[in-house]
Amino acid sequence: MNALLSVNSWQASKKVYAMLENGIIEYCAPTLAGIKSANLFNHRFASRKTVVAELETVNQKLNERGVYVEALLWKENSVLIYTYRKSHLANDLKKAGVGKLLFEYGYKNTDVGDCLKYLKQRLFQYDCFPHEIGVFLGYPLEDVLGFIYDKGEECKYRGLWKVYCNVGETKKLFEKIQKCTQIYLRVFAEGRSISQMTVVA
Repeated sequence: MNALLSVNSWQASKKVYAMLENGIIEYCAPTLAGIKSANLFNHRFASRKTVVAELETVNQKLNERGVYVEALLWKENSVLIYTYRKSHLANDLKKAGVGKLLFEYGYKNTDVGDCLKYLKQRLFQYDCFPHEIGVFLGYPLEDVLGFIYDKGEECKYRGLWKVYCNVGETKKLFEKIQKCTQIYLRVFAEGRSISQMTVVA
Protein backbone atom coordinates (compact mmCIF):
# COMPACT_ATOMS: atom_id res chain seq x y z
CA MET A 1 0.00 0.00 0.00
CA ASN A 2 1.56 3.23 -1.14
CA ALA A 3 1.36 6.39 0.92
CA LEU A 4 1.66 10.11 0.16
CA LEU A 5 4.96 12.01 0.19
CA SER A 6 4.61 13.11 3.81
CA VAL A 7 4.13 9.50 4.82
CA ASN A 8 6.97 8.32 2.59
CA SER A 9 9.38 10.65 4.39
CA TRP A 10 8.32 9.14 7.71
CA GLN A 11 8.76 5.61 6.36
CA ALA A 12 12.21 6.44 5.02
CA SER A 13 13.33 7.54 8.48
CA LYS A 14 12.52 4.17 10.08
CA LYS A 15 15.29 1.78 11.05
CA VAL A 16 15.75 -1.51 9.17
CA TYR A 17 14.44 -3.37 12.19
CA ALA A 18 11.30 -1.39 12.91
CA MET A 19 9.17 -1.74 16.00
CA LEU A 20 6.31 -4.19 15.60
CA GLU A 21 3.70 -1.46 16.14
CA ASN A 22 5.10 0.46 13.17
CA GLY A 23 4.55 -2.55 10.93
CA ILE A 24 1.02 -3.08 12.22
CA ILE A 25 0.12 0.52 11.43
CA GLU A 26 1.76 0.41 8.01
CA TYR A 27 0.30 -2.90 6.84
CA CYS A 28 -2.73 -3.54 9.03
CA ALA A 29 -4.47 -0.16 9.33
CA PRO A 30 -7.63 -1.46 7.54
CA THR A 31 -7.98 -4.14 10.21
CA LEU A 32 -7.48 -1.64 13.02
CA ALA A 33 -10.15 0.56 11.41
CA GLY A 34 -12.60 -2.32 11.02
CA ILE A 35 -12.60 -2.09 7.22
CA LYS A 36 -10.98 -5.48 6.72
CA SER A 37 -11.04 -8.73 8.67
CA ALA A 38 -7.28 -9.27 8.66
CA ASN A 39 -3.91 -8.29 7.26
CA LEU A 40 -0.57 -10.02 6.98
CA PHE A 41 3.00 -8.74 6.72
CA ASN A 42 6.58 -9.89 7.01
CA HIS A 43 8.40 -8.34 9.97
CA ARG A 44 12.20 -8.33 10.13
CA PHE A 45 13.77 -8.53 13.56
CA ALA A 46 17.13 -8.55 15.30
CA SER A 47 15.87 -10.44 18.36
CA ARG A 48 13.10 -13.02 18.46
CA LYS A 49 12.78 -12.46 22.21
CA THR A 50 12.02 -8.79 21.59
CA VAL A 51 9.30 -9.62 19.07
CA VAL A 52 7.67 -12.07 21.48
CA ALA A 53 7.60 -9.35 24.13
CA GLU A 54 6.18 -6.86 21.61
CA LEU A 55 3.46 -9.31 20.62
CA GLU A 56 2.42 -9.69 24.24
CA THR A 57 2.35 -5.93 24.75
CA VAL A 58 0.40 -5.13 21.60
CA ASN A 59 -2.15 -7.85 22.33
CA GLN A 60 -2.69 -6.39 25.80
CA LYS A 61 -3.55 -3.12 24.06
CA LEU A 62 -5.70 -4.47 21.26
CA ASN A 63 -7.45 -7.64 22.44
CA GLU A 64 -10.05 -5.69 24.41
CA ARG A 65 -10.88 -3.92 21.14
CA GLY A 66 -11.39 -7.20 19.32
CA VAL A 67 -8.06 -7.25 17.47
CA TYR A 68 -5.45 -10.00 17.83
CA VAL A 69 -1.87 -10.22 16.57
CA GLU A 70 -0.12 -13.55 16.04
CA ALA A 71 3.11 -14.88 14.63
CA LEU A 72 2.21 -17.37 11.90
CA LEU A 73 5.65 -18.39 10.71
CA TRP A 74 9.08 -17.75 12.21
CA LYS A 75 12.20 -17.63 10.04
CA GLU A 76 15.80 -16.84 10.91
CA ASN A 77 15.49 -13.05 10.77
CA SER A 78 11.82 -12.46 10.06
CA VAL A 79 8.37 -13.48 11.15
CA LEU A 80 5.02 -13.49 9.38
CA ILE A 81 2.68 -11.34 11.45
CA TYR A 82 -1.09 -11.80 11.23
CA THR A 83 -3.40 -9.11 12.59
CA TYR A 84 -7.10 -9.97 12.68
CA ARG A 85 -10.49 -9.19 14.16
CA LYS A 86 -11.61 -12.45 15.71
CA SER A 87 -15.35 -11.79 15.32
CA HIS A 88 -14.96 -10.76 11.68
CA LEU A 89 -12.78 -13.76 10.88
CA ALA A 90 -15.26 -16.08 12.56
CA ASN A 91 -18.02 -14.70 10.33
CA ASP A 92 -15.84 -15.02 7.23
CA LEU A 93 -15.10 -18.67 7.96
CA LYS A 94 -18.83 -19.40 8.32
CA LYS A 95 -19.77 -17.87 4.95
CA ALA A 96 -21.30 -20.16 2.35
CA GLY A 97 -18.68 -22.19 0.49
CA VAL A 98 -15.76 -21.33 2.75
CA GLY A 99 -16.01 -24.45 4.87
CA LYS A 100 -16.10 -26.62 1.75
CA LEU A 101 -12.93 -24.99 0.45
CA LEU A 102 -11.12 -25.35 3.76
CA PHE A 103 -12.13 -28.99 4.13
CA GLU A 104 -10.61 -29.68 0.69
CA TYR A 105 -7.27 -28.49 2.07
CA GLY A 106 -7.46 -30.58 5.24
CA TYR A 107 -9.09 -28.23 7.76
CA LYS A 108 -11.31 -30.16 10.17
CA ASN A 109 -13.77 -27.38 11.02
CA THR A 110 -14.22 -23.60 10.77
CA ASP A 111 -13.32 -22.72 14.37
CA VAL A 112 -10.98 -19.72 14.35
CA GLY A 113 -8.43 -21.23 16.74
CA ASP A 114 -8.33 -24.61 15.01
CA CYS A 115 -8.10 -23.02 11.56
CA LEU A 116 -5.22 -20.74 12.51
CA LYS A 117 -3.37 -23.64 14.10
CA TYR A 118 -3.67 -25.65 10.89
CA LEU A 119 -2.81 -22.64 8.73
CA LYS A 120 0.48 -22.32 10.63
CA GLN A 121 1.24 -25.96 9.81
CA ARG A 122 0.45 -25.35 6.14
CA LEU A 123 2.72 -22.29 6.01
CA PHE A 124 5.55 -24.25 7.62
CA GLN A 125 5.20 -27.12 5.15
CA TYR A 126 5.15 -25.10 1.92
CA ASP A 127 7.53 -22.60 0.36
CA CYS A 128 4.72 -20.37 -0.91
CA PHE A 129 1.45 -19.20 0.58
CA PRO A 130 -1.29 -21.84 0.57
CA HIS A 131 -4.08 -20.84 -1.82
CA GLU A 132 -6.72 -20.57 0.91
CA ILE A 133 -4.80 -17.76 2.62
CA GLY A 134 -7.14 -15.26 0.95
CA VAL A 135 -10.03 -16.52 3.07
CA PHE A 136 -8.05 -15.55 6.19
CA LEU A 137 -7.46 -12.06 4.80
CA GLY A 138 -11.09 -11.24 4.11
CA TYR A 139 -10.89 -11.62 0.34
CA PRO A 140 -14.20 -12.50 -1.36
CA LEU A 141 -14.53 -16.26 -1.84
CA GLU A 142 -15.15 -15.74 -5.56
CA ASP A 143 -11.74 -14.08 -5.90
CA VAL A 144 -10.02 -16.81 -3.88
CA LEU A 145 -11.63 -19.54 -6.00
CA GLY A 146 -10.90 -17.64 -9.21
CA PHE A 147 -7.23 -17.41 -8.29
CA ILE A 148 -7.10 -21.14 -7.48
CA TYR A 149 -8.98 -22.38 -10.56
CA ASP A 150 -7.28 -20.01 -13.03
CA LYS A 151 -3.88 -20.41 -11.36
CA GLY A 152 -3.58 -16.68 -10.80
CA GLU A 153 -4.24 -15.85 -14.46
CA GLU A 154 -7.14 -14.26 -16.34
CA CYS A 155 -8.17 -11.95 -13.51
CA LYS A 156 -10.37 -8.95 -14.37
CA TYR A 157 -8.35 -6.50 -12.27
CA ARG A 158 -5.10 -6.42 -10.28
CA GLY A 159 -5.06 -4.39 -7.09
CA LEU A 160 -4.36 -5.32 -3.50
CA TRP A 161 -5.33 -8.80 -4.67
CA LYS A 162 -6.38 -10.32 -8.00
CA VAL A 163 -10.05 -9.65 -8.67
CA TYR A 164 -12.28 -12.07 -10.55
CA CYS A 165 -15.73 -10.60 -9.83
CA ASN A 166 -17.42 -7.37 -8.68
CA VAL A 167 -14.58 -5.24 -10.05
CA GLY A 168 -16.28 -1.88 -9.54
CA GLU A 169 -17.17 -2.57 -5.92
CA THR A 170 -13.73 -3.98 -5.16
CA LYS A 171 -11.96 -0.98 -6.71
CA LYS A 172 -13.87 1.27 -4.32
CA LEU A 173 -12.78 -0.94 -1.43
CA PHE A 174 -9.15 -0.74 -2.57
CA GLU A 175 -9.36 3.06 -2.61
CA LYS A 176 -10.89 3.06 0.87
CA ILE A 177 -8.15 0.77 2.18
CA GLN A 178 -5.37 2.89 0.67
CA LYS A 179 -6.84 6.11 2.05
CA CYS A 180 -7.21 4.50 5.49
CA THR A 181 -3.55 3.45 5.47
CA GLN A 182 -2.38 6.93 4.48
CA ILE A 183 -4.39 8.52 7.29
CA TYR A 184 -3.26 6.00 9.89
CA LEU A 185 0.40 6.41 8.99
CA ARG A 186 0.14 10.18 9.26
CA VAL A 187 -1.77 10.18 12.53
CA PHE A 188 0.56 7.59 14.08
CA ALA A 189 3.58 9.68 13.07
CA GLU A 190 1.94 12.65 14.78
CA GLY A 191 1.82 10.75 18.08
CA ARG A 192 -1.53 8.94 18.25
CA SER A 193 -1.25 5.56 20.00
CA ILE A 194 -2.16 2.27 18.33
CA SER A 195 -4.91 1.60 20.86
CA GLN A 196 -6.44 5.03 20.20
CA MET A 197 -6.45 4.23 16.49
CA THR A 198 -8.15 0.84 16.86
CA VAL A 199 -11.92 0.83 16.46
CA VAL A 200 -13.75 -1.23 19.09
CA ALA A 201 -15.38 -4.27 17.48
